[in-house]
Amino acid sequence: ALASAFFNVGSIVGGLLLGFMVGPAIGLSAIEGMAYGTLIGGFLQFAIQWPSLIRAGFSYRPMVSISDPGVRQIFSLMGPAIIGTAAVQVNVFVNTNFASSIIDPATGAVANGPVSWLSYAFRFMQFPIGVFGVAIATAALPPLSRSSAQTDYVEFRHTLAHSLALVFLLCVPSAVGLAVLSRPIIALIFEHGRFTAFDTMQTGDALAAYSIGLAGYAAVKVLSPAFYALGDARTPMLISLGSIGVNYLMNTLLVGPFGHVGLAFSTSTVALVNFLLLTFFMRRRIGPLEGSRLGSTLARICMASIPMAAVAWLVSEFCGSLPLAGLALKLVRVSSAITLAAIAFYVACRLFRIEELDEAIEAIAGRFFRVFKRK
Repeated sequence: ALASAFFNVGSIVGGLLLGFMVGPAIGLSAIEGMAYGTLIGGFLQFAIQWPSLIRAGFSYRPMVSISDPGVRQIFSLMGPAIIGTAAVQVNVFVNTNFASSIIDPATGAVANGPVSWLSYAFRFMQFPIGVFGVAIATAALPPLSRSSAQTDYVEFRHTLAHSLALVFLLCVPSAVGLAVLSRPIIALIFEHGRFTAFDTMQTGDALAAYSIGLAGYAAVKVLSPAFYALGDARTPMLISLGSIGVNYLMNTLLVGPFGHVGLAFSTSTVALVNFLLLTFFMRRRIGPLEGSRLGSTLARICMASIPMAAVAWLVSEFCGSLPLAGLALKLVRVSSAITLAAIAFYVACRLFRIEELDEAIEAIAGRFFRVFKRK
């Protein structure tokens, strides 16, 4: 589940080394060094899994056998999955085209910035999806596959509903936090050099619009592999292809009155529609997904996020008036707001008796606490 994090580490560290330190000495430009860093990240994501595979008794030898039934099954599932993933990239391409044609009302010319604002905001939206959504989906796939192979749909439904509850517990407050603190966070990370306060405001507004669909986006990361575990890659593919039409329609309706923020909201709408459709067809396939319990958990998470949002906003506003300036002020403002908001969310979850809280804490910090106790 952590393998993808090593892609990011390798891409960043390797890219910086080759782009700005070692690279110039061997004739690489900065952008070439960053490109090679991506290759390093991909290699690390692959290689970090070798030790675990060896300990589990696996070995590798090159062999090509198209007639192998397992290989054929992989190909049959991989084709629709690739098409479904391609649909996401088509939506990104369409959004970029819309963003690049936005007119600045002040000058009457094509606006300079919407493509970059959306790109920066989308990266932030992807962070909790990659950390929480993908990790939960990766951990849930083996038990879902076992339940499907044994046709134990009671256990399958329980595992899937529990995984979705964890996604909501981690991603709903993340979305609320990104929406409330979007501008301070963007200012801390990007408002340097040529990135101005105006850019921060525009990127922050896009991030707030993206955050609306964050939980739905992460839930799709869990639901799609659940269909694959059932041997059905066709349904997620068709829904992804249908999302292209929904995305284009929403872009057409929203880009005029709301500009790049409308495009970000369109992406959120597509994510939520995908989630609802996948849930609908999953219910038709295996029956109710513990709907009343899952709905109750989601409602309590949303209620727990309200005081968290209030604390985040109040602390951010208070810290904004401190006698500090520059990077120090931005760092204190964001770190204080996030820390106190997290504490407020924890207390609220305890008050609302959200059962998944202990499991989430164990998953995130359990190993650290166990090591600390041993010391």
